Amino acid sequence: MHSPNDQIDRARQYHDRTAHSPRSIRESRHTLDWNIKPSPFKIYPTLPALPLPRDFPAATADTFASLSGSVRTGSPLDIERLAALLFYSAGITRARTYPGGDQIFFRAAPSTGALYQTEVYVVAGDVSGLPAGVYHFGPGDFALRALRAGDFRGAVAWAAGDDRMATAPAVAVLTAIYWRNTWKYQSRGYRHLFWDAGAMLANLLAAATALGLPARVVTGFVDAEVDALLGLDAAKEGALAVVPIGADARPATPPPPLLPVSAEIVPLSSAEVQYPLLVEARLDSSLDSEAAVLEWRERRIAARPAAPTGPVSPLPAPRAESGRSLGETIQARGSTREFSGAAISAEELSSALHHATRGIDGDVQSGLVDLYLTVHAVGGIAPGAYRYDRRGHGLELIKPGDFRSESAFLCLEQPLGGMSSATVFFLSDLSRLLGALGNRGYRVANLEAGIVGGRLYVAAYAQRFGATGLTFYDRSVVEFFAPPAADLDAMFVTALGRSVKATPRTAASWR
Repeated sequence: MHSPNDQIDRARQYHDRTAHSPRSIRESRHTLDWNIKPSPFKIYPTLPALPLPRDFPAATADTFASLSGSVRTGSPLDIERLAALLFYSAGITRARTYPGGDQIFFRAAPSTGALYQTEVYVVAGDVSGLPAGVYHFGPGDFALRALRAGDFRGAVAWAAGDDRMATAPAVAVLTAIYWRNTWKYQSRGYRHLFWDAGAMLANLLAAATALGLPARVVTGFVDAEVDALLGLDAAKEGALAVVPIGADARPATPPPPLLPVSAEIVPLSSAEVQYPLLVEARLDSSLDSEAAVLEWRERRIAARPAAPTGPVSPLPAPRAESGRSLGETIQARGSTREFSGAAISAEELSSALHHATRGIDGDVQSGLVDLYLTVHAVGGIAPGAYRYDRRGHGLELIKPGDFRSESAFLCLEQPLGGMSSATVFFLSDLSRLLGALGNRGYRVANLEAGIVGGRLYVAAYAQRFGATGLTFYDRSVVEFFAPPAADLDAMFVTALGRSVKATPRTAASWR
C-alpha cells in the first residue's frame, strides 16, 4: 500500500487548484476582514519568560562570506550566540509608531503580507547558560518560554532519522501558523508557508556561518512526532523544517516521557476561517515513521539536461565581499515598495545571483529550482528574457526586448515586477520532483525557492539596492519563458532594483 506521500496526484491537484490566472483573480470574491486579522505574535500567557541576552555577538562577517561560506568546526553554542541567531533570523530589528498609536514591527526576515506566520522553537540540550528543554521563541519580548524541561534532542533525532542531531547542542524547528497567512492568501497560503520559512532560513544559515556555528536544513522527519514534541495543534500549525545548530556537544540522554503540552495560548483573533485544502496538502506530504523518513531520504532526483539551448553571455566575476557586514545588512533590510527604474550594474546582478545560489547544506540535494529573469535595466546587459546558467555563471538569452510591461503583468499586474532592474522567476520541474520525492518534493521546491529568494534579498541590501518578493500568474510565467520552460511550473518571484528614495521604508510585505 502506498503512503499518502506517494499519491503525487494530490500535490499536482493542489498546485493547479491554487494557481493564479487573470480570470481567477478577477472572479475572486475574497476580501480582507480587518476585524479578525490575526495577531503577529504567539503568546503563552501563563508561561514565565526567560529573557534572552541583548548583548549578543554581532554578525560582523561580510555578508557575501556569510552567504557562501561554510563552517566545519566552530564556536561552542552558548545562550549569547543562540540569542544572536534568533535575532538575525526571527527577531524584531526596529519598530515604528504611527499617529493613533499603531505600531509596525520590522523583522529580520521578510514575510508575505507582513503576516509573519513562521514560528521558531528551540530544542536545547547542551547550550551554555540555558537549561535543557523545549522552548518557544517570542520575538515580541525577545524571550524564550519553556514548553518542556529536559533533553529532547534524542526525540528530534529519532523523528528525523538522523543520529547526528543528538550531538548538536540545539535544534531549531521552524513551524507555520496557517491562519496568519490564509487570512489574506486563502488556500494558496500553503506555498507561502515555505517561501517565508525559506527566507528565514536564508538569514539563519548566514548568521550561523557568521557566528562560526555549523547548521543544516533537514526537511525529512516524522511530522506527527515533531508536532507533538512542540505541543502543536496540527490542524492549525505544523513543523516545516528542522535545523541542528552547532557541533561536538554532549550526546543527548534518553528523552523524558512525552506528555501533552497544556500551556494556554492567546487566540490569534476572535474568529478563524478554516482552509482544509492547505491542511490536506500538508497531510498528503507527511511521513509517518522513521523507516519512511530513511527511505525517503535515500531517494535521488535524476538530473535534468543542463546544456543551454541558446546563446550564453558570461556574467562578470562576482564580488567576494560586499563591504557590508551581515548584521548591518539584515538590520537595513526592508521590502521595496516602489522601484525607480534605475539600473544596477552587471557586477551587482552577478554577485546577487552567485551568492544566492550556493549549495544548501541539508538532507536533500539543492538546485531544484531554475532561475529565469526579465532584465530591464542592468548596465552592460541588453534587456530581454534570460535563463541563469548556474554552472557557467552566465545568462542564456531566450528572447531580446523590453519586457517591463509583460513582467509587471506576470507579477499579478503589479508595477514592481516591471519597474525593477531585473525580476527573477523561480521555476521547477514539478513532475520530475514529485516522481522522485513524492508530495514532499513540493515542500522542498517551495522551500528552496524561499531560501534562494531570501538570499537574493540579503545580497541586494548588502549592495545597497532593494528587493521584494511577488506572487504571479502561474501558467502565464511558464508560457512567457517557453520553450525552455515549457515543462516547468512557476514557484516564486523576487524583483531586484533601485528603490525610490523618497518612499518611507515600511515593514516587509511580500505580495
